[in-house]
Amino acid sequence: MNIWKISIRNFRFKPLYTLLGILILSVSIALLVGIQQLDKSFKQQLDNNLGDIDMVVGAKGSPLQLVLASVLHVDNPTGNISFKEAKSLIKNPMIEKGVPISYGDNYKGYRIVGTTQDFPKLYNADLYEGRYVQKSMEVVLGSTVAEAIGLQVGDSFQSSHGLAETGGHDHDEPLTIVGIYKPTHKVMDRLIITGLETVWDAHHHADESVVDGHVTNSEREITSMLVSFRNPMALLTIPRSINENTNMQAALPKFELERLYQFTGVGVKTITWIAYAILIISCITIFISLYRMVRDRAFDLALMRSYGANRLQLVKMVAYEGFLIASMAFVIGVLLSQIGVYFILEMITDQYKQRMPLLLGPIELLQTAGLVALMVLSSICLAIYPILKMNISKILSYEK
Repeated sequence: MNIWKISIRNFRFKPLYTLLGILILSVSIALLVGIQQLDKSFKQQLDNNLGDIDMVVGAKGSPLQLVLASVLHVDNPTGNISFKEAKSLIKNPMIEKGVPISYGDNYKGYRIVGTTQDFPKLYNADLYEGRYVQKSMEVVLGSTVAEAIGLQVGDSFQSSHGLAETGGHDHDEPLTIVGIYKPTHKVMDRLIITGLETVWDAHHHADESVVDGHVTNSEREITSMLVSFRNPMALLTIPRSINENTNMQAALPKFELERLYQFTGVGVKTITWIAYAILIISCITIFISLYRMVRDRAFDLALMRSYGANRLQLVKMVAYEGFLIASMAFVIGVLLSQIGVYFILEMITDQYKQRMPLLLGPIELLQTAGLVALMVLSSICLAIYPILKMNISKILSYEK
């Protein structure tokens, strides 16, 4: 007696209940796997974008806005600060280095960041081709920028004022591409890197003098300073000192992004609990489907027992059908989650110019598979109760 073939036939006996069980279970699996994957990708991307940045110093305002604008480059800056005053901070022996950044222009939505040669070192970024910036009006493209705009080393373009892709006026002097960075899968990939002089020269005003093609102003300004500490003690003293004794503010990226992650974590937990609820409902549906199969085919099962089949074989038949439904639902659910996550990440890429890696951890998959298997096993154990209590003679005599 081939129990597996009988299970396949039973699988098609009630197609509506079977398809309903597969559909609901697939949706719950897709939600569980998808939200875990997005959560993991989002958190890893935040951690990667921090690089070696321990503190951000900028204009007074929202510390979270300062971090989002200066570290993740997804918000507007809180204002400008004095370059001279910011440089005086890094003389502190507890500070390893400070990297100034200044921005306010874009090209096709990609931010142009004026900084020093230490900026790519924060993200371990290396050149793919070309060279680093050596003079004003030279730029190096991040890998995502180079791929998106289709320009090569040696090409030129005109930047637009402001951070929005549309609405700003174009600057007169073109920028020349001298290099392209290798992919880092960090914020570096979607930035156009240049020197501080480029930003200052592009934004010089009437009250500033120009000597040898460069702006000369004793009070040059930058957007923020990205700081790395030498030791953990600096974390306890330097930010408070800056906030209390200067007209600048110090924000700690790890602390602020952890707060942001806690806010977004509420939505993640809500969707996860919804997925668990759907999973429970789907397992109840599977139980009802299996239980109805056992009750509706009681005569056939009793007849099989009379022809020599034992209880274990009948239990196997029900178990095979239950796990077949679970297996199909798991495969469909994972595929649905990947399709959904792909479109969500593409939407993030279009809006924030940031390509996030598609992470699918085997641990999360195994945990979800184990949970589904446990729930389906519970449904099977409940559904086989009539088989264990089966009265063969009574069922056969009643049916006759």
